[in-house]
Amino acid sequence: MNKIIVLSLLLAIGFISCKTSEKEIDKLEIAKQYYKALDNSDDSGIVTLLTDSLLTKEREYDYEQTFSLKEYVEWLKWDSVFDPTYEILQIELENGIVKAKISKIDKRIFFLHEEPIVTNQIIRFDSGKITRVETTKYVIFNDTTFVKNRSEFLNWIDKNHPELNGFIHDQTETGGLKYLKAIELYKNRK
Repeated sequence: MNKIIVLSLLLAIGFISCKTSEKEIDKLEIAKQYYKALDNSDDSGIVTLLTDSLLTKEREYDYEQTFSLKEYVEWLKWDSVFDPTYEILQIELENGIVKAKISKIDKRIFFLHEEPIVTNQIIRFDSGKITRVETTKYVIFNDTTFVKNRSEFLNWIDKNHPELNGFIHDQTETGGLKYLKAIELYKNRK
């Protein structure tokens, strides 16, 4: 009788352990799908991964923004204009939180930063959906290059194409297209 109780107890512990591992594997898989959706600019794919709002936070710059799902999809459309490439350099699950090192390059970043930006990020979940993405550290970000290139660019646009002013803060698809047009005008200046 005691053997049956002990065996039942061991089986129950094993079953609970497997169930916990499945949940952790799911979070890691959801995070991978999230970065894949960003890489592919897949707005319908992103919708299935997020709760009805998403908090994004930049710890180093003490900045955070909460997007509704609709606003985040609009941001993704802006991002897609620049043809982004997101690459997962490292990813792991620790205490129910996904930690990832991500490389991002696109036409805008290459123009301003001249190389990929690499960040450490944390993804938090609620009921199997992403609720929060925090950038905890910029591993590769040359602030001097970025600020210099952006200042020269914006000054030139202000003087030569004032009709495009405001694109830098317009994170809609239309704003992204104006941004891209401004980059092309700046690159082709004589």
